[in-house]
Amino acid sequence: MPTNNLAAIDTGTNSTRMLITSPDGKILYRDAISTRMGEGLSANNFFTPEAIKRGLDCFAKFAATMKEYEVKKYWAVATAACRMSNNGADFIKQIKEQTGINVDIISPLEEARLNLNGAILNTINRPYKYVIVFDIGGGSTEISLATNEPNAKILHTISIPLGARNSADKFSLVEYSEPNADNLRKEIQNYTKDFIQKSELDKYRGSLCVLATSSTALRLAHLCNGWSPYIREKGDNVVVSANSLDKVIKETYQTNLSQREQNPCIGKNRAPIFIPACIIFEQIYKDLGATEIITSLKAAVEGMIMELKNAAN
Repeated sequence: MPTNNLAAIDTGTNSTRMLITSPDGKILYRDAISTRMGEGLSANNFFTPEAIKRGLDCFAKFAATMKEYEVKKYWAVATAACRMSNNGADFIKQIKEQTGINVDIISPLEEARLNLNGAILNTINRPYKYVIVFDIGGGSTEISLATNEPNAKILHTISIPLGARNSADKFSLVEYSEPNADNLRKEIQNYTKDFIQKSELDKYRGSLCVLATSSTALRLAHLCNGWSPYIREKGDNVVVSANSLDKVIKETYQTNLSQREQNPCIGKNRAPIFIPACIIFEQIYKDLGATEIITSLKAAVEGMIMELKNAAN
């Protein structure tokens, strides 16, 4: 008897994620592959042949996995890297031709909405009327203020065209440099100041929580708690204090690439982009005045599954 399993695929600048669930939402399969689509993108705004091959190999694997799990409905999206790349549309066409998977290139607002709908699953049972969700990707960072409820309403959102991957290239931050870090901090701060002003954030203080999605948040939760090795599910729905984040981020700035590669909570794929990711992460929670942050594995793919479920009912 055929199943009605659902799948969501999110193609980012650094990783491509897939989630497969049963019709009632039970997780059957989850994976994240380091496709590094943004590697080399800043040179001329084109995906490199190596990045395209990694992406196509990933989608071939995911197509086989969906067949194995008898997925009936799926939704696949691409975000910042495909929006920026001059050959992003051609890459999407190749995915369709070689794997049969249709991929939608979505807007920054749609990306923020999907991240919010997935991440808010970790906050709707907490006693806050509002939530701020920020998501650091490889090529962009989204910050949203929303109501803390099912079918949350976004009150204000911004998309910052800087993420871990492109900031490492643009600001030469594979290794920590105080002048280069300050340049990145200033750019991020321009956006956070605008967000705070336009969202009228001060009137919501005292009745909101701050939620961070992305691999950076999950890895920092591990470092703050002394957990090793990195198990992404363990970092989901964890509360970390700003004081503990300050400490581990400062320690991270003092490491070199080799040390980060050997750290089981960072690893070889993340090591070259972890410094700028920490700089962006730190600047955002400091500018927002957050004293604690809830970390979330749940993000866009969970939001996409929710919409597939709702469409089926």
